Amino acid sequence: MMAVFDDFMKLDIRVGTIREARDFKKARKPSYQLLIDFGPELGQKKSSAQITELYTKEDLIGRQVLAVVNFPPRQIADFMSEVLVLGTYSKDGVVLIGPERKVADGDKLG
Repeated sequence: MMAVFDDFMKLDIRVGTIREARDFKKARKPSYQLLIDFGPELGQKKSSAQITELYTKEDLIGRQVLAVVNFPPRQIADFMSEVLVLGTYSKDGVVLIGPERKVADGDKLG
């Protein structure tokens, strides 16, 4: 099925800075639990991300990423994931998508 532009416009995609990254031991596939700061309007949100192949927890702290912030929360094991961090599925693992220069947390993709 072909998506239309209005479908894309329904997504609220924002920039956030990763403040915490922890091992997600209860996840079925290797994952991190992330705490991401989306600025004063949205605050901090949690996400589960299967990005352990290319990123260490230390690599992630302070990194800006893009995430869909208006999907309903999703229960993953005992963790509630509130946003979907965006990345590409590359041959070596997931590569995160972020702005090419520092921007304000909460900035919208537009």
